[in-house]
Amino acid sequence: MAEDHRNDEASQENHRPVKKQRLPRFISESELREEFSHHQSGVARINNGSFGSCPRSVLDAQNKWLHRFLQQPDDFFVNTLQKAILESRTLIKDLIHADDVNDVSLVDNATTAAAIVLQQVGRRFVQGKFQKNDTVIMFDCAFQAVKKSIQAYVIPAGGSLVEVQLPFPVHSNEEIITEFKKGLERGKSNGGRVRLAILDHITSMPSIILPVRELIKICREQGVDQVFVDGAHAIGSLHINIKEIGADFYVSNLYKWFFSPPSVAFLHCKNSSGIFDLHHPVVSHQYGNGLPIESAWVGARDYSPQLVVPSILNFVNRFEGGIEGIMKRNHEEVIKMGTMLAESWGTNLGSPPEMCASMIMVGLPSRLRVTSDEDALRLRSYLRAYHGIEVPIYYQALRNGESKPRDKDGYITGYVRISHQVYNSAEDYHRLKSAINQLLEDGKICKMLPKD
Repeated sequence: MAEDHRNDEASQENHRPVKKQRLPRFISESELREEFSHHQSGVARINNGSFGSCPRSVLDAQNKWLHRFLQQPDDFFVNTLQKAILESRTLIKDLIHADDVNDVSLVDNATTAAAIVLQQVGRRFVQGKFQKNDTVIMFDCAFQAVKKSIQAYVIPAGGSLVEVQLPFPVHSNEEIITEFKKGLERGKSNGGRVRLAILDHITSMPSIILPVRELIKICREQGVDQVFVDGAHAIGSLHINIKEIGADFYVSNLYKWFFSPPSVAFLHCKNSSGIFDLHHPVVSHQYGNGLPIESAWVGARDYSPQLVVPSILNFVNRFEGGIEGIMKRNHEEVIKMGTMLAESWGTNLGSPPEMCASMIMVGLPSRLRVTSDEDALRLRSYLRAYHGIEVPIYYQALRNGESKPRDKDGYITGYVRISHQVYNSAEDYHRLKSAINQLLEDGKICKMLPKD
């Protein structure tokens, strides 16, 4: 009887209605449009790489933080601010696979991080720890503000700079590695040492992913003291594993590809507890308490961009695959759109697809005659003013001994850098395609375009 009873129960269990699993609800198209409804209408924004984009929900969170501060600043500073900054730093630590939250500081941007690192280098020259023949090495396409920081802090202190020419267009990592090794030899040719190597994870203009892990390995083998990776475009665009990369310093802006408001970046310093001469360039009463603490208070200012990391994660997790899914789709779409433009114009891509993330360089038809930086700027201004297209233009001068890509009319010396972010649509890129094709049909070259 007991056995029959169990069989009856099992039969009833088998006939109960199965509860349907609720599938995750991802962001809808209308919700996505609402998140970026503050963007100026009628503009094809295919330049996310310069200033990024912050969704409305994150802006709302930032506004709430700012209001909390303004309501009672003393209580906010004493009881809220430092805990909230620590929470953001902890989330960043996990995102980049760092070991210790005390190795992660929040600063304004990559320019601030460069100042922190290069001031340290400058002080070591002044203190006699480095010698007159010692150098800093970097690629010639490094961000201009970083170059200016070297001029400001390193050169006056007695250091020198070696610039490595980045091959472009580029076809393989091996081309980059070969040129970098030549630069290291130049840096040591006068009997000095290379004290710091500055490497972009993703170069800005032209835009290429550098093989940073391989380059850092070479630096270690060649006795380079420290490596600073400028990953300004990296977080939200590339998977970052700080331990695998192995740099001494790594910075990335959260506002370019990680949806934060401007301006906030993280700076990771390996084993920072053992570094005693690394300081924020703004000296406050927290000076000497370690870079993370110094950076968390640089005087009265708006700290709200540093506090919205939890809200950013809430936003990206509304997309299938979270931030990894966003990165994958952005990469696929920018390759697709870049290929479409190159085929329409009969030109080339500036790198293989695997050497770009969410930005790619696309050659412009040689008939436009982009023959100078002024031509590039004029074309960019024209596209903005007359077609509502925001896209950077890059001029690549012909170099001796190099056979540059050609189209049917001549050498290609102009490139557009297109970005793809979640708010972009194919129509943005087709508008750019049509604007350039119209110039060709009209027989216009860059020097004919209006200056303003």
